[in-house]
Amino acid sequence: MSKRKINIGVISLGCDKNRVDTEHMLSYLEEAGFSFTSDPKMADVIIINTCGFIKASRQESYDTIVEMIEYRKKGRCKRLIVTGCMPQKDEWLKQMREDLPEVDIFLGINSYDKIVKIINDSLENKNFKYVRNDKLIEPNFFGNRVITTPSHYAYLKIADGCDKYCAFCTIPFIRGRYRSRSIESLVAEATNLVDGGATELILVAQDVTKYGEDLQDKTNLVKLIKELSKIKKLKWIRLLYLYPEQLSDSLLREIINNKKVCKYIDIPFQHASSKILKMMNRKSTGQMHEELITKIQNLPEYVAVRTTFMVGFPGETEEDYLEIEKFIQSHPMQNVGFFAYSREEGTASYNYPNQVDEKTKQKRLIKLIKLQKKVARDLNKQKFVGKTIEVVYEGIDYEKQRFFGRSQYQAPEIDTVVYFKSSEPIPLGAHVNVKITGTKDYDLQGVKDNG
Repeated sequence: MSKRKINIGVISLGCDKNRVDTEHMLSYLEEAGFSFTSDPKMADVIIINTCGFIKASRQESYDTIVEMIEYRKKGRCKRLIVTGCMPQKDEWLKQMREDLPEVDIFLGINSYDKIVKIINDSLENKNFKYVRNDKLIEPNFFGNRVITTPSHYAYLKIADGCDKYCAFCTIPFIRGRYRSRSIESLVAEATNLVDGGATELILVAQDVTKYGEDLQDKTNLVKLIKELSKIKKLKWIRLLYLYPEQLSDSLLREIINNKKVCKYIDIPFQHASSKILKMMNRKSTGQMHEELITKIQNLPEYVAVRTTFMVGFPGETEEDYLEIEKFIQSHPMQNVGFFAYSREEGTASYNYPNQVDEKTKQKRLIKLIKLQKKVARDLNKQKFVGKTIEVVYEGIDYEKQRFFGRSQYQAPEIDTVVYFKSSEPIPLGAHVNVKITGTKDYDLQGVKDNG
């Protein structure tokens, strides 16, 4: 137990996998008796868990650190700590130490379990400075969590690391090789999360389809889903980040036949041109993507697809770009994100010839966003208007004077929502039936069905 009441302010940046790491770190701090505050003015210690995926992510991390430095200089804050992906990579750590001397502690992704001792030691020593970014030797999965999502859903990180080595990506150099957790540990954690109120578990990893390949018992994602489905109070299991070349027929059957699995899959296609996919060091081709999306769209039940496409990869011609447009028009998908290629030092594509200029990237990005808006609107009208769907209630939009929530076809934070009217109050996290009466851009609109 900490000898003094210390308020900790924590800022978590980046993906949901990073959020899970933050929740583990919060658990260590809570167990040690620290208090938490969301107001940096009231924080004795400020922790920023950074993301370094692309330049924009790193810039957000830098900007946040610089903002928090002001509280270190002038406020109550006694220690400023930077953790996560950015301190983990040696080159970024070196640069941050030069640029941000006001930071007291840099801590990489494999040392969260040391956070309590480090804070206590630092508060005993006025001139304390600490830098640590251990390289992973053994699989390191942390214990308890302090859930930062609304109580009705939680993320379940089933593995860490990545073996894909896509030509544009830094993740394998930060997170290391792919490491699956055991089914036993995942079921135990999932049971605790459901006992704590979660009715939806969102399975995440850099690639959930690869789950179990590295374990001695050679288990797989389908087996894990079946075990998680046995948890009685669990309503929804959602799958994020399924690589197209490993999305098997057996997994598709489980998605269709298992009532607890959301009819929703996130497949990062990244491109539609086989030439560009090969240069990206992806293991799939444009034809494979065509065959897979056709298979999904011909399933006996509608399955919403979320994907991402990258524009402006080195060597991308206008003809290559147009293949993305054609793919989106030929295979309408509900949720599609786009981002411009970010040239990252240390990746294979950094030194590729024929780098695409920023003006061309942004032009292509804008065109795709405009195209997808129309595609999604038309798809929503076709698939949902006039039908009644199950929605988990998540809040009120006072400006729109509507309740809002999500269906199984929408993931939290990254997708659209369902706005609806109701003549009676609804408990947060409750599942209700909503008749869809129309669409507004990407969102659905409806009324609670009391029948």
